[in-house]
Amino acid sequence: MTKSGAKAFHAIHSHGLVRVAACTPAVAVGDPGFNAAQTLALAQEGHARGCDLMLFPELGLSAYAIDDLFLQDALLRRVEAEIEGLAAASRDLAPVLIVGAPVEHSGALYNCAVVIARGRILGVTPKSFLPNYREFYENRWFAPGAGVTGLTMDLAGQRVPFGTDLVYAASDLADFSFAAEICEDVWSPTPPSTTAALAGALILCNLSASNIVVGKADDRELLCASQSMRCMAAYLYSAAGPGESTTDLAWDGQASIHELGRLMAQTDRFPAKAQMAVADIDVERLRLERLRTPTFNNAAVTAGRPEKAFRKVVFDHQPTFEDVGLERPLDRFPFVPDDPARLDQDCYEAFNIQVQGLTQRLRATKSRTLVIGVSGGLDSTHALLVACKAFDALGKPRAEILGFTMPGFATSEGTKSNAWALMQALGVTGAEIDIRPAAQRVLEDIGHPFAKGEKVYDVTFENVQAGLRTDYLFRLANQHSGFVLGTGDLSELALGWCTYGVGDQMSHYNVNGSLAKTLIQHLIRWTMKTGQFDGAAAILNAILDTEISPELVPADASGAIQSTQAKVGPYELQDFSLFHITRFGLRPSKVAFLAWHAWRDVKLGAWPPNFPEGVRNAYDLAAIKQWLGVFLYRFFEISQFKRSAMPNGPKVISGGALSPRGDWRAPSDGTARVWLDELEANVP
Repeated sequence: MTKSGAKAFHAIHSHGLVRVAACTPAVAVGDPGFNAAQTLALAQEGHARGCDLMLFPELGLSAYAIDDLFLQDALLRRVEAEIEGLAAASRDLAPVLIVGAPVEHSGALYNCAVVIARGRILGVTPKSFLPNYREFYENRWFAPGAGVTGLTMDLAGQRVPFGTDLVYAASDLADFSFAAEICEDVWSPTPPSTTAALAGALILCNLSASNIVVGKADDRELLCASQSMRCMAAYLYSAAGPGESTTDLAWDGQASIHELGRLMAQTDRFPAKAQMAVADIDVERLRLERLRTPTFNNAAVTAGRPEKAFRKVVFDHQPTFEDVGLERPLDRFPFVPDDPARLDQDCYEAFNIQVQGLTQRLRATKSRTLVIGVSGGLDSTHALLVACKAFDALGKPRAEILGFTMPGFATSEGTKSNAWALMQALGVTGAEIDIRPAAQRVLEDIGHPFAKGEKVYDVTFENVQAGLRTDYLFRLANQHSGFVLGTGDLSELALGWCTYGVGDQMSHYNVNGSLAKTLIQHLIRWTMKTGQFDGAAAILNAILDTEISPELVPADASGAIQSTQAKVGPYELQDFSLFHITRFGLRPSKVAFLAWHAWRDVKLGAWPPNFPEGVRNAYDLAAIKQWLGVFLYRFFEISQFKRSAMPNGPKVISGGALSPRGDWRAPSDGTARVWLDELEANVP
């Protein structure tokens, strides 16, 4: 962290975030004075909102649709004067401004992006590809910028770099780097922004005045989203808006901001007044994403290392580490979308990935049956649902699935009856094996105090029960020519909340190993919503309402049952940490910062559809820090050896697999010290 203390913790600049704005000012045709004033008014508003970078439309200082007026000397001189005025006005403004203007160079006129910061014109980037088809005739006025590199020019009293080979980078704010291209450039087969990204730019900016026709907005959205995804970058798009000439064309004035393919902010279409889309871009995350994706570096090598050909324009940004809030869509449940359509699609895909994986394993092993322990909890319920669908797909009777409920010393009548009701509703073959006599005998043989009547409920007491259940399941699989279907989920594996070699950690094949606990409940709800299992809704709802517990230790004197989340932390927080640490490699203090914004108030932000009101929780920073510390210790220090011996199972979620054959490889004898120290040093 750049600064210390609580104030810096709440500042976006401490966590690799940069606030950007894509702007659509009002414009007057051929009136640079009016247009510059509108640009400055938005720049001042952006300064007040804590923006670091502001993008304006193509040829915004002159207006775009002015045709042969571009070749009028009076207009071009006035444009240059307004650039000089904007540069002077920018001395007291924090944001870097990217404005569009016609600029002369060496006897030619170029359609340019002019970059201004703190009184300085940082550089001028000309448009590479000029449209000269249908309604566009830019070759009539402008020279193409493609191939124009390494030049300088005098503009508004300053000597500045000129060319398509410019990447801008702040000297005093890590990862704040950007490049500009103009409108048609991104519609070309080889967008200049691609090369700029390979040269190091993390934010790609498009000044546009592309007109609007029916259906074009969808094309534009696709281009911006795909370019941000392909380049592992943020992509800002600013369109011409109210006031542009409508002699032959119309404009919808929509600005947008994308990051890694995701829409972060967007303005309304066809506005009557100026607008800006504002979002906090995680440039640190973008850098880390490129770091962990060798394909990006390989592409840079194949392209001849563009950073060698590009000029880096370095500037002093003078960031202030103030709390300016967070302008960024943030998921409370990163494994569970809050958009109903997206959640429905994710559930469809996740469920069918599991079914497809299990179906193939059944074919490959030629197994006659499956053996599964059914506890009446979420994980075993969902695994059994997957098993039923796999058998349906193969045309095998569900009765060949052998489900076993195996009550131990703390099994409640509620979960046991739920297990039985579930097996009966699904039509599988159910049976019950009481493991208490066998567990008592093992405890007697090893001389455990419980066997002598003492209320000692230690890890040995718990694991004897977990181990016996696995022993029975494996021997039953041998007996019936089948294999054991695992039920342990991703969250449990991350926290080490499983018994090594037995219990939820071990099976012949595990369909749940890539599913977060927070997603499983929504998958079960999805199977009900889509009518996958007629007649099972009542029992599935009862299981969803049951407290998460391993049921290995008897209830205490007050009747309170053993609670998993009281021990390892709320799964909703731990899944949040799991996603951001394993998927992006973020620092613990940054995870805490994001978690605080996501979880501090139940009224802020969206919740997944059908999420019960009664269990909508909020957490203060102290609780977030406490449970994040638990996660870091359990994940990095005490549980990797369990993940190093995981059974096979399908990967379901990107970045959501901890198999040593997949997304996560780590030493079993590692330490959490680095992560715990970073958390303690930087989170107040």
